[in-house]
Amino acid sequence: MIPKSANKLLLEFEASLALEKVIERDEPLYAGVDLGTAYTVTAVVDAKRAPVAGVITRSHSAIRDGLVLDYVQAVSTLRRQVNALREAGFEIWTAAAAYPPGTGRANARIFANVLDAADLEVAGLIEEPTAASVVLGINDGAVVDIGGGTTGISIIRGGAVVYTADEATGGIHADLVIAGRFKIDTAEAEKIKTDPARQPEIFPIIRPVFEKMAAIVKSHLMRHRVDTIYLVGGTSSFPGIKQVMESEIGLKVEIPVRPLLVTPLGIALNCRDVAMGTSERLTGSGTS
Repeated sequence: MIPKSANKLLLEFEASLALEKVIERDEPLYAGVDLGTAYTVTAVVDAKRAPVAGVITRSHSAIRDGLVLDYVQAVSTLRRQVNALREAGFEIWTAAAAYPPGTGRANARIFANVLDAADLEVAGLIEEPTAASVVLGINDGAVVDIGGGTTGISIIRGGAVVYTADEATGGIHADLVIAGRFKIDTAEAEKIKTDPARQPEIFPIIRPVFEKMAAIVKSHLMRHRVDTIYLVGGTSSFPGIKQVMESEIGLKVEIPVRPLLVTPLGIALNCRDVAMGTSERLTGSGTS
């Protein structure tokens, strides 16, 4: 079961997206940047680990399947977010980024370079589903981060990450199926996919994509015994995906509130913990 404290934290983060302007804030702030295929999300927490601000922006294909394809666009998007936060009174200077597991150190370093180019001091790097596990506060289970381009898996045992993996199937693949079915572009397909009124209609069309995601997860769990799967990422909010996962994998599936916000918040929390010397979960050390 998702802890109530985790869902409460996510709802607080959602409320902070209103970006209410502050006059003064002397305490240090810590940012977590999730450079995703569909969205770039920056979360900000204070020294007490409370969410205080955040920004969500469409990525516009700067990132695809966990890879930075348009570096200039990725930097431009993040710079706008950083400027918006600072103009609202949230002076962020220290940040961390996350990358899909399995995409390689070189790609992870590019994620850090994006932060550096956006005038942020890089505290470190962390794998996306591992960051999500920080928010969920689980000791055992599999965290599955269904992003725009990839499905990432982290297996947690005794509070520690013992295995990570990532494969290229995510929300954009559902968009491609919808686009092909209705002969439209992926931007219009995304609007249909996120329209509650259209979701029952398109569920049978994109169910095979969800089944593929389930097959990916199941293959990586073959050598790892877990009782519960925790789904995060924007695609996890689509009605029916939980039932598909449970049916195909044969395990209990839990989804927190606002699954899109889990990973960026986890990155920010880890950034705070590392900066204050209370965690060693971040890997890497900036752009050096």
